[in-house]
Amino acid sequence: MPQFVHLHVHSEYSLLDGACRIERLCNRIADFGSPAVALTDHGVMYGAMEFYHTARKVNLIPIIGCEAYLAPRGHLDRTLRDEAHVTLLAADLTGYRNLTALVSKGFLDGYYYKPRVDLELLDRYNDGLLLLSGCISGLVAAPLLKNDREAALRNAKAYREIFGDRFYIEVMRHGMPEQDVVNEGLVSIARELDVPIVATNDAHYQECADAAAHDVLLCIGTGRMVGETNRLKFSTDQFYLKSPQEMYELWSDLPEACENTLAVASRIDLRFPSRSFSMPEYSVPSEGRAQTPDGYLRELCETGLVERYGEQRVREDAALRERLEYELGVISAMGYASYLLIVWDFIKYARDRDIPVGPGRGSAAGSLVAYCLRITDLDPLAFGLFFERFLNPDRISMPDIDTDFCVERRDEVIAYVTGKYGADRVAQIVTFGTLAARAAVRDAGRVLGVPLPDVDRVAKLIPSGPTGLSIEAAVTQIAELKVLYDGNPQLRKLLDTAKTIEGLTRNAGTHAAGIVISDRPLVEYVPLVKFADGRINTQYDMEWIEKIGLLKMDFLGLRNLTVMHNAVREIRRADPEFTLESIPFDDRKTLEMLGRGETVGVFQVESEGMKRVCTELRPSRFEDIVALVALYRPGPMEWIPHYINNKHGRTKPQYLHPKLEPILAETYAIPCYQEQVMQIARDIAGFSMAEADELRKVMGKKLKDQVPIYRRRFIEGAIAHSAISKKTAQEIFAFVEPFAGYGFNKCAHGSTEIQLPDGTSTTLSAAYKTPPSEIMAMWPDGQVRPHKVARVVRTG
Repeated sequence: MPQFVHLHVHSEYSLLDGACRIERLCNRIADFGSPAVALTDHGVMYGAMEFYHTARKVNLIPIIGCEAYLAPRGHLDRTLRDEAHVTLLAADLTGYRNLTALVSKGFLDGYYYKPRVDLELLDRYNDGLLLLSGCISGLVAAPLLKNDREAALRNAKAYREIFGDRFYIEVMRHGMPEQDVVNEGLVSIARELDVPIVATNDAHYQECADAAAHDVLLCIGTGRMVGETNRLKFSTDQFYLKSPQEMYELWSDLPEACENTLAVASRIDLRFPSRSFSMPEYSVPSEGRAQTPDGYLRELCETGLVERYGEQRVREDAALRERLEYELGVISAMGYASYLLIVWDFIKYARDRDIPVGPGRGSAAGSLVAYCLRITDLDPLAFGLFFERFLNPDRISMPDIDTDFCVERRDEVIAYVTGKYGADRVAQIVTFGTLAARAAVRDAGRVLGVPLPDVDRVAKLIPSGPTGLSIEAAVTQIAELKVLYDGNPQLRKLLDTAKTIEGLTRNAGTHAAGIVISDRPLVEYVPLVKFADGRINTQYDMEWIEKIGLLKMDFLGLRNLTVMHNAVREIRRADPEFTLESIPFDDRKTLEMLGRGETVGVFQVESEGMKRVCTELRPSRFEDIVALVALYRPGPMEWIPHYINNKHGRTKPQYLHPKLEPILAETYAIPCYQEQVMQIARDIAGFSMAEADELRKVMGKKLKDQVPIYRRRFIEGAIAHSAISKKTAQEIFAFVEPFAGYGFNKCAHGSTEIQLPDGTSTTLSAAYKTPPSEIMAMWPDGQVRPHKVARVVRTG
């Protein structure tokens, strides 16, 4: 069986132009028995990391590349739009870094309608790169269409002078007469210059049958109707992933063109180093006693400990000192002192300039160090929060502190961080919008010319939002939609076309909160993109930024903080000494107000459902509000009546074992928090806190293959550590397991937020209880559009 390597492939990250989904692409290539495949999206590397790791999973050699736009008169020229195409492939790590540099410069320096590079940049950044001459729009091919062989030869010589034996003449056959003319000249030039020839197929979709859907995708991107594209490049249906047999048959007169693709693949040796964290080292002030980040962190914590707890308690409370020493030891051993100092520094900057900052949330609230640094404002000891939820010495992972800022002044903090660490080392993070089911139907209907009332009727029948269905599932499960599909050929075509493009990446935007800070210029790790609003973003999204070890932080603009700040300013007209911190957690009037259901404007508890529960609960302490937020979600919601009845003495809390009472008493025998699950594993089964955190993760993520292992360890540990019978140990594990699946981090926010591209967020009623119809109704046409909403997330 012949082998062939596709060296020119466009994924869905060639936005609204490519339609190959990376996982399907790699699986198809593996099914062909090919040893390798390249990804060459238009001007970008958005999908490079996803492609690299997906290809390796199916034992393919991933070839990271790019079909770059080349400006013949220099990438800074702004007179004409006449970009040529050229195919670049990274042969090794040096080549990858040079490719990221070129792609980044295309956006940061050379953007003019498209991200452009030029021969001078190729000459500067060519090490480790292979160059294919490109498609019919390439510098070598395009002049041949005008019978200008001299220009084509001159351009080929320029490429050869820069790349030497890393230059290849690229030939294509898609059933277009123009290509036959060009190919004759390309082969002639290759023979004259003794340059190898490689055949590519410029794949934009996977199957020949996908050509019509791809045409729809192009029309969505260009705003045209199907039949109006008239584009030379896609005038046939041959731009798909052909099998090796098809390619050899297509090039039977020139088999070396296929064989040389294997020679190209044999030159690829791109392997990324094992994951390491690329974190800048905090610059310790020269005038202080501390010489290192660890020393400076200790100094700040010693001062903060006294400020938070007072000198007398610090002297007398050995447990307080022990906790601080333990945390500092873990932070130092894991090398995260600089991380804590970086966060402390920009939060201090904000506070010093009266920029409202949130009190902290998530796992960082369990850190005494974070509390001493005023990164968080909740006492982890008073609320029984565990440091191991933040940093686990048995599990090396990047810490994660998300910070809320006043929505109106968030950009000031970002500007400060950028100035302190360098504009070339700080960027925001890209996020991608996809064609959701309804959007796919509406977009496909528009370009197919389906009457708008029919499109609207079909789209509204497809449930959307958090509980939405795919188009295929909707057609199967919704009777009215199935009748339309079976009985109306036009609507069947609409739905079939929409199914093909559903879920494809539609656009790129700026993540609502994500900021990345690097120890070196970012282009050494990741390609950059510059959007029309001037924001510089990484081309890899949040998931891949974290996986390659870059320091990611969330700077979320929260409108609630702005409202509270303005309210405090008004209150201080009458009471100049008033501060939010002066409001006690057990303020009686506040609790009575909440018990009356007067919660309008109160974050997380203002929905009608929450008001009703508040009036039934009649909270008498802050912990009741915390528990309510944790319980008011699918799953634990059924335990709310038990919590209320136990609280008011209508029923008596029941514990499976006396050791559970001190752990669950604060929530009336009902596990609400992940911390309680960890404490049960520690106190009942003798787990270390690191092991308890692993158990929480296994249960919470429902890792079915690992649950039996931890169940056995828990039962054996409970028998040995607590002298509990096997039956009782089994009952305790069975009791805890479902709660662990939906347990809250005790200090997490549990709201549903819509985060906007400008960094702001708006809170929906509350997680899971706002009907999708109400969410969708926030936009007049019933669609949450990618250009308006970066993402819908549940924090915590």
